[in-house]
Amino acid sequence: MGKRVALEASIAAAEAVKMVDCDFVSAYPITPQTHIPEMISEMVANGELNAACLTVESEHSAMSSCLGAAATGCRTFTATAGQGLELMHEAVWIASAHRYPIVMAVCNRAMSAPLSVWGDHSDVMSVRDVGWIQIFTNNAQEVFDLTVWAFRCGEDPRVLLPVMVNLDGFTLSHVTESLLLPDEKEVKEFLPPLQLPNALHPDKPTTHGAFGLPNIYSEMRIAQEIHLRKSKEFIIETLNEFGDKFGRYYKPVETYKAEGKKTLLMTMGSFSETAKIIIDELEAAGESVGLVYPRLWRPFPFEELYAAVKDADNLIVFDRSISYGGQGGPLASEVKSALYGKEKAPKVASIVGGLGGRDVSVEQFRQIIEKGKEIAENGSEELYETVGIRGTVSGIRG
Repeated sequence: MGKRVALEASIAAAEAVKMVDCDFVSAYPITPQTHIPEMISEMVANGELNAACLTVESEHSAMSSCLGAAATGCRTFTATAGQGLELMHEAVWIASAHRYPIVMAVCNRAMSAPLSVWGDHSDVMSVRDVGWIQIFTNNAQEVFDLTVWAFRCGEDPRVLLPVMVNLDGFTLSHVTESLLLPDEKEVKEFLPPLQLPNALHPDKPTTHGAFGLPNIYSEMRIAQEIHLRKSKEFIIETLNEFGDKFGRYYKPVETYKAEGKKTLLMTMGSFSETAKIIIDELEAAGESVGLVYPRLWRPFPFEELYAAVKDADNLIVFDRSISYGGQGGPLASEVKSALYGKEKAPKVASIVGGLGGRDVSVEQFRQIIEKGKEIAENGSEELYETVGIRGTVSGIRG
C-alpha cells in the first residue's frame, strides 16, 4: 500500500527521481521549479541517490547536458518553468528527434511581459509541438506517480521518447499534501533498466545529430510524427501497468460525475480539483453538470476525448493561456478541431482565466458554467469569454 506522508508536490517529484535511481540530473534554478533540483542535489550530497548532479549556467545548458547524458544511455532528469523552458526551447526539439527518453518536470509558469513568477499554462502551450509526450497532474500524488511512470513509459523500447510532466506553479508545486509513497523496491521492480539502442560508446561508434539535407529531412519529421502518435497505445498500456502495480489508475482523459450529464466543464491541471467542488454543489442542487479533464496533452487523445463528451449538449472549455490572435485558449481550439465533422458532438464554449497566477474561485467556476451554457445554447459573436478580468469587456471578438 505504501507509506502515508505529507510532502510538497515539488518534493514528491524529487522523491520519484530518487526512487527510480536516476543516473544524471541537470537543472538551473528558476521559480517555481527550484525546490525540485534543490532537493535532488541534497539527496545526492547525502548519499541517498547515486547520480551525477550537474550545476550549469542556464536552462539551455541544462537540457544540452541532458542530451549528452541521455545519448550515452543514462537515466536522465531535468526540471524547469516559464522562461527557463523557453530558453531551452532549441534543445528540447533535439531530445524528441533523437528519441532520448529524458524526463522533465515543468512547474507551469506565466510568460513575460509583464514579469510573473506565478502559474498559468502559457509556457507549456509554447512547446506543445516539440514532439514530447506531455501529461498533466492535478495533485501531489499524481506528481509522484506520473514522474515514476514517465521513466517507465519514455524508456520503453517501443516508445523511447522524452516525457514532460506538468504541475501548476505554486498552486501545486508549493502545496503540501498527503500522498502514499511506495516502497523503493516496488518502484525498481516496476522500472526495468534503461536499454538505449545505439547509445554512444567508444567500442561501437554511432552518429547523433548529423546534418539533414532536404532529401531526408521531410521523411524524418513525418516518421517522428507517426511514432509519437503510435506511442499512445503504449502510454495507455504503461499507465495500466502502473495501476496494476500500485493500485492507482490514470487515463488519457478522465471524468468526474460526467456520465449522462448534459453540460460538461473541461479543465486541465490542478484547477480541476477546485472545479470538482462546484460539480458536487451543482449535482446536489439537481443540475446536470459534470467535469472532464484531459491528462494526456501530446499525443492528443482524440478518441478518448470524443468518447467522454459525445453524449453532452454543451462543453465549456476553460483555458489558462491564450492563443494570441487565435480562437481563444489552446485547449479549446484543440477540442474544437477534434470534434469538427463529428456526427454527434456538443456545442463548445471557450473561456479563459486564471492567467498569471490569478485565482479562480468555486463561485467563479459557477459563473463559468452559467456563461458557458448560455454561449453554447444561444451562440455568441465573441470568439471566447474571460473570467475574473477587471473592466467592462469580458468577451473577445474576432
